[in-house]
Amino acid sequence: MISDVFVRWFGTNPVVHGLVGGLVIAGMNLLGASLIFVWRNPTERALDGALGFAAGVMLAASFTSLIIPGIEQYSNGNPIPVLVGVLLGALFLDRSDVLVPHAHYLLTGRRRSDAADPGDSLPLDDARLVPVVLFIFAITLHNMPEGLAVGVGFGSGDVAGAIPLMLAIGIQNIPEGLAVSVAAVNAGLNRRAYAVFTGIRSGVVEIPLAVFGAYAVQSAAVLLPYAMGFAAGAMLFVISDEIVPETHTGGHERIATMGTILGIVVMLYLDISLG
Repeated sequence: MISDVFVRWFGTNPVVHGLVGGLVIAGMNLLGASLIFVWRNPTERALDGALGFAAGVMLAASFTSLIIPGIEQYSNGNPIPVLVGVLLGALFLDRSDVLVPHAHYLLTGRRRSDAADPGDSLPLDDARLVPVVLFIFAITLHNMPEGLAVGVGFGSGDVAGAIPLMLAIGIQNIPEGLAVSVAAVNAGLNRRAYAVFTGIRSGVVEIPLAVFGAYAVQSAAVLLPYAMGFAAGAMLFVISDEIVPETHTGGHERIATMGTILGIVVMLYLDISLG
């Protein structure tokens, strides 16, 4: 099994596994960001479909790799710890959006009425610099749940269950990484090398969070169901509050929906075949 190979290569320390998982998903984010060299001008329709795929993967992973195992395996069938974590994760992302605008605002150019006001959020005078700084903050913030989810998955000690989660999040990081590069160009960073650098920057945060997630649940096992719920709640918030609305406002609802369904199918296949 792939889990046996993984343990043979990287040992049995869950924190090391979290580090490897963080490097994998950050590397796939970089791969997606680098696609801008090949796919220089992706259409909004294509990006909506790709982001819909990412949403589907995250949606299925939230349940198959985090919520259901958290309830059945790590809280003895008691749903309360996991559900509390889900609520806390969603609340954390909701409060964070008060300070940082929605990550895909710079991709689409459309601002929601409840988005953060750059003038209130950052004490910057240069109007050209504000969108770039906010862009980096927003992408970093919305990549945090993914790194944490992978770390928590490996920290649980269930390598066979954590590997599909790592691969699924890594796969959905590819279209997200491309979206990061496109958004960087749209924000005025016309040099494609710098756009890829921004893609790297957005994915790097996943590495320490994966390590932290694995270490935290190893150090305090009682936190595991709460942490799994937190990561799932944060990802569900990003899907429902950000990705789905943004991919359904440009007239490409059907392609975005089909992308979401395809993402769910891919994640379920990975979970069953590898887990």
